[in-house]
Amino acid sequence: MTTPPAGDRTRWLPEPEALHLLADYNLPVIAHRLAATPEEAAQAARNLGCPVVLKVVSPEIPHKSDVGGVRLNVATPEEAAAAFTTILDRLTPHPSRLTIQGILVAKMAAPGTEVIVGMVRDPQFGPAVMVGLGGIFVELYKDVAFRLPPLSPGEARAMLGELKAAPLLTGYRGQPPRDLDALAACACAVARIAAEHPGIQEIDLNPIIAHEQGCMIVDAKILVHE
Repeated sequence: MTTPPAGDRTRWLPEPEALHLLADYNLPVIAHRLAATPEEAAQAARNLGCPVVLKVVSPEIPHKSDVGGVRLNVATPEEAAAAFTTILDRLTPHPSRLTIQGILVAKMAAPGTEVIVGMVRDPQFGPAVMVGLGGIFVELYKDVAFRLPPLSPGEARAMLGELKAAPLLTGYRGQPPRDLDALAACACAVARIAAEHPGIQEIDLNPIIAHEQGCMIVDAKILVHE
C-alpha cells in the first residue's frame, strides 16, 4: 500500500477508528484498549490478559514499526506501563507536529498463517480488492490476487486459491488447513466497505492471522480522502 504524497488531501484513520469501522461490518478485530497514560496501559493489559502488544496511535505514523512505535509480547501489566513510556521516549526526537493520540494496547493473537486483505481505489477503474500472503512476505514475494467488486464468497475463495502460497492455507506438510471461508468473508466485507464509503482510498489489513477455525485482524490501516 502507498503513502499519500505531501499536500494530498488524504489522511490515515487512527487505528482505533479503523478497527471500529471494521467491527461495524462484523469483521473479527483483535481485542484492544486505547491508553493515555502508563497506568492506563497497565490496566488495559490486566483487562485484556497478557501477553499484549503496544502500538503508538498517530495519523502521521501509519508505519509504526519504522519509528520504534511497537512493542510485542509484553508479558505483564508492569511491562506494559514501561513499554508505554519507552515508545513515547523513542518518538521524542521526531517533529513536534506529530499528533500522538495515545497507545493502543491489544491482545496478542494466537499463532497462525499471516494473510493480507486490502483495497486500493483507482481513479479510473474504482476499487480493487486484494488478498495475499501477509506479514513481511507481502512485499518480499508480492504473492497477491485482485478482483473488482462486487465480490461473492466463491470469488473470494478463488482469489485465495490463485496464490502461490495457497498450500499454506489448505494444509501444507501436515499442517491443519486454515479457515478459507473466514478469510473470504473478510475480503467480501472489504468490498462492501469500499462500495459504501467512496471516500476510503485504501484499506490494508495486514496481518490477518488465519486459524483452523476463524481468523483475526491484528493490524488495520485505512486511508480516507477529505
